[in-house]
Amino acid sequence: MASYLQILYGAAVMLSFWTVFRSILFNMHMFQLNGYRASTHFSWMRKNRSHYLPHGAVLLLSLTGLVPNEPLMGFCAAALLISFFALLFQNRQRKAKKPLVYTPRVKRMLVTAVLLFALTLAASVFCLTTPRKNLAFLAVGAMNALSPLYIPLANLINKPMELSINRHYTNEAKKMLREAVGLQTVGITGSYGKTGVKFYLYTILRGWTDTLVTPESYNTPMGVVKTVRGSLRRVHKIFLCEMGAKWVGDIKELCDIVHPQHGVITALGDQHLESFGSVENIIKTKYELARALPEDGRLYVNWDNERIRQNPPPHAFIKYGTREDCDYRGFDIRVSAAGTSFKVAAPDGSVTEYETKLLGEHCVVNITGAIACANGFGMPMSETVAPVHRIESVPHRMQIIEKGGVTIIDDAFNSNPAGCEAALKTLGMMDGLRILVTPGMVELGDKEYELNRAFGGQAAQSCDCIVLVGEKQTLPIQDGVKVAGGEKKLFVAPDFTAAMRYVYGLKTDRKKIVLLENDLPDNY
Repeated sequence: MASYLQILYGAAVMLSFWTVFRSILFNMHMFQLNGYRASTHFSWMRKNRSHYLPHGAVLLLSLTGLVPNEPLMGFCAAALLISFFALLFQNRQRKAKKPLVYTPRVKRMLVTAVLLFALTLAASVFCLTTPRKNLAFLAVGAMNALSPLYIPLANLINKPMELSINRHYTNEAKKMLREAVGLQTVGITGSYGKTGVKFYLYTILRGWTDTLVTPESYNTPMGVVKTVRGSLRRVHKIFLCEMGAKWVGDIKELCDIVHPQHGVITALGDQHLESFGSVENIIKTKYELARALPEDGRLYVNWDNERIRQNPPPHAFIKYGTREDCDYRGFDIRVSAAGTSFKVAAPDGSVTEYETKLLGEHCVVNITGAIACANGFGMPMSETVAPVHRIESVPHRMQIIEKGGVTIIDDAFNSNPAGCEAALKTLGMMDGLRILVTPGMVELGDKEYELNRAFGGQAAQSCDCIVLVGEKQTLPIQDGVKVAGGEKKLFVAPDFTAAMRYVYGLKTDRKKIVLLENDLPDNY
């Protein structure tokens, strides 16, 4: 091999180290966001195949190096260098909305992925010791072409070890729960609203009795296990366990760990329809909680939710909401920029008045569910008034933020049709220039276009200005807005920064009230 080819090859190998490293980190981040599920990740890769085209191009370029022609090999080496620079730019580190979390599992996967990389690197070095040194070009190209697969392969290799580790920690958590004398566990699930109800109920109960709660959105088996192992103490009397699901059987798996005595089902909706496959599977999965409860366990359901009314759970239940036939009924709801006031009628006929800093009728429904559950544990209705007043907004869930003279209603965590409709209804009740900023909803399967189009129609009726983030992603919303006659209200921004620049640049003598509805994760 000529000296200039050796220099080019050496440069390509050195640059490929950094290219592969960046690719491994990027794909590890996406794999984590895809729930550590290989099937979900490969489906995501297919949808984002354009991201991986440069890797294929690198492999094709390296194949030309098989031809024993020095000028062609020189061209190949130079082209590889350029391609590696392109890959570096593509996989460059961006500011993530939810950065990669370096959990012990992630660290173990990264070690395995690096070992896989080392094997392909060894093959490249071996090629230099053979008469056909041009094979080294193919090996270098293979290192980069295969780099997106290192993480799924690492996951497969580590699977037996991960299952063993998870089983050990899960059994430890189960033992702790069995030995927790007098502890009552409440499973809280639903297509949406579960995190809000959990934190509202925790705020109400924590000053009345010792209560443990799964933090943030710790609603997966290992998240629950981590909470139990790290935070459960003998003094705890109630454990509020949020239960999330994307697949049939997810709730049952959580129930098999914590064995809840009571439950709350906040809603049945279309969220995660893409992974569930059908509405029937969503209903079946959420009701795994109802089937896990003992006969004397209390089950609270949001009776305002139409799908729950049409498909009652397979367990005796207590109804909460704003309908006349609810056991715990919220009514006389008044919303202002300062918050919401309302009353709750209990099953014994008593009526209690409440005030909260939260906004909207749907917040009242969720708070009423929390009040009902607390009352079921024996907490008097009168003692729930003060903690309800202290309830703070859950971050990114109808959270009020004053910034630069603009009132922002941050509902960025929301991504379901019912929640979006409720947020728009709340915005429509506000006095000022009502502005919606949204990229739309995802993970809705075959209904994604239809539901986003309906969202656009609702926005046209409730908003003075509609700012959409991303031209391609928001096409269904644009169609809905135009059909509803709101085209003049519409502005499409390429990204969130441009959207907010437009919002702050709007000239008006009215108070600006901005609803941030949904925020797509980094894998969208």
